[in-house]
Amino acid sequence: MPRKVLEEKLQKFLEEDIGQGDITTSLTIPDNAIVAAEIFAKEKGIVAGLEEASVFLESLGLRTKAKVADGTEVKPKMPLLEAVGNARTLLSLERTLLNLLSRMSGIATMTSSIVKKVRKAGYGTRIACTRKVAPGLAYFDKKAVTIGGGDVHRLHLDDMVLIKDNHVAIIGDATQAIRKARENVSFSKKIEIEATSLEDAVKAAEAQADIIMLDNFSPSQIKKTLRALEKKKLRSEALIEASGGINEGNVLEFAATGVDILSLGEITQSAKALDMSLEIVKVMKS
Repeated sequence: MPRKVLEEKLQKFLEEDIGQGDITTSLTIPDNAIVAAEIFAKEKGIVAGLEEASVFLESLGLRTKAKVADGTEVKPKMPLLEAVGNARTLLSLERTLLNLLSRMSGIATMTSSIVKKVRKAGYGTRIACTRKVAPGLAYFDKKAVTIGGGDVHRLHLDDMVLIKDNHVAIIGDATQAIRKARENVSFSKKIEIEATSLEDAVKAAEAQADIIMLDNFSPSQIKKTLRALEKKKLRSEALIEASGGINEGNVLEFAATGVDILSLGEITQSAKALDMSLEIVKVMKS
């Protein structure tokens, strides 16, 4: 993302929090106070969002120095980022900054945990998130997924064609929906369709969908569907994705089915924020 666009996004987050100004800081802290502060991890995890944090701080006149890189596994009390500058500015943006860093790091941590679990078990299944993200935070949530080793799936609705059950309900036929999309879409866009039964998946493969999403299939239903596609020599014609009801606890059962992709809403929807704090380490001028 261009730096200027990123700066504007981040400053809108601050505008939402700051109101007419930080009344506590303005009443108690001299306007010319200069301090140095450090952001620390308070628990183990994968850090994400340091690039965004640096851009945010620098856009408001503070100097920054990252102590680690995004994607680093950090431990409690490990310093992550140093900031130097006006104390009033720093204190006013503290919570906005920590909220973003903590959320992105929590998402990266959960993603990394799931990816490592699948790889350790010997599966090459790609782990992806979904569009279940917080409004206004899609870019940041999905970047955190990539830092954790996952796939963003779709960042925006225009990334690819994804025909879901409601599209089919209106059009009336899944094969017709695929054909209509294929006739009108650019060659650069893949076509994915949601299947809710074995029969739907076979029809989607026969209609030459690029990706078939098996929606809310159990592991046994997935295996049965893959066998049916193999029998018809259609398995290699499309990527097979499974989605719905998949979480960190059962992910290996789904990976063992042989699907190409597992998409999990919980990566961005249910990840616990990584606990962090910002501490003033030096008062340089007051």
